[in-house]
Amino acid sequence: MAARAKVVITDYVWESLDVERKTLGELAEIVALKTKKPEEFLSEARDCDALLNTYAGPITAEAMAGMPKCRIIARYGIGVDTIDLDAATQAGIIVTNNPTYCIEEVAEQTMALILASARKIPFYDRMVRSGRWEVPPGKPIYRLVGRTLGLIGFGNIARQVAVRAAAFGLAVLYSDPFVKEGQFKVPGKAVDLDTLLRDSDFVSLHPPLTPQTRKMIGETAFGKMKRTAVLINCARGPIVDTDALVQALDAKTIAGAALDTVDPEPLPDPHPLRARDNVILAPHIASASVRTRSEMSAMAARNMATAVRGGRPPNLLNPEVKR
Repeated sequence: MAARAKVVITDYVWESLDVERKTLGELAEIVALKTKKPEEFLSEARDCDALLNTYAGPITAEAMAGMPKCRIIARYGIGVDTIDLDAATQAGIIVTNNPTYCIEEVAEQTMALILASARKIPFYDRMVRSGRWEVPPGKPIYRLVGRTLGLIGFGNIARQVAVRAAAFGLAVLYSDPFVKEGQFKVPGKAVDLDTLLRDSDFVSLHPPLTPQTRKMIGETAFGKMKRTAVLINCARGPIVDTDALVQALDAKTIAGAALDTVDPEPLPDPHPLRARDNVILAPHIASASVRTRSEMSAMAARNMATAVRGGRPPNLLNPEVKR
């Protein structure tokens, strides 16, 4: 029997690894860690055949050089901003992700934040719990019908948001340099970014985190938004310049924000965003559900098993890689 591959899990935030163990079976020996940085997992990963990764990183060329036997880095999630893809390709390391595992969940979380912002539900919940039973403090409250949602990025998740938003009577705009008008049969009108920022009542972020999108929503973007607009972020925290967001809220340049993800994470305590009635915060839970937990683990492990056996997994992000 061939020796089992050594699989190092850099970090995970769920209770059990039963799905990974069942999927990999006798193919692999799993070493499960809970680290945040490469220097914390490299001592175990030095002789690994494969790396399963959640948040720990960044996994740079230097880190990869410390794992000379590694054949694959498999991301549990969709985004791969923690992994240097070019460096992985040069090192002959396959990189995979889970491109479809939480589309519905993140779309639902986005709509939940839009609705919670529009109806000011968290504000009134806190007010009632403190002993107050009043309507006026939360005004103005606007109906969704006839208002406009702007989607920055129009990938799988954003398109599902568009379908849900249209059902609530929202007009949908989107800005995405990689999507053509009419390319997908879902609600939405393609516009340039400036038009989207200027015309939207809700601006929802859905691009990947890249050098080009990092802090793309900053002082200039906030200055173009309506004073009554709300920013929604279920993508990546660093897409927003947090300091600029605080300043925009202070200056009442925008009306509020609903953030499933922030920069930095976790958000320090105290922090200017924590005490605001016009800010909704969640601890990066948009992808969470009973179903996504098992789907995510199974797909990441299947990607890994294929690579360990010498094959090319379906969710390969650097197809030009050579081994």
